[in-house]
Amino acid sequence: MAKNKKNKNHQEPIEREDRMELHGEVTDVMPGTLFKVIVEGGSEVLCTLGGKLRLNKIRILLGDRVIIEVSPYDLSRGRVIFRK
Repeated sequence: MAKNKKNKNHQEPIEREDRMELHGEVTDVMPGTLFKVIVEGGSEVLCTLGGKLRLNKIRILLGDRVIIEVSPYDLSRGRVIFRK
């Protein structure tokens, strides 16, 4: 019976349905891991680093192409989740 029990410490990633992913380019690097990103639609989004980028100390530089995640409730702020 022990084989069928799930490990309570291991959690599978939760798929977020209320977030939108946008592609953009970093136009300004500000202190405190904040970035200004111009998305493909032409609007500017103020972004911070996502969890895995911060955890693995991934550097984001001016001009990098990134994928950001924004909430549909506030399109002016987001989170960088991937660097291309």
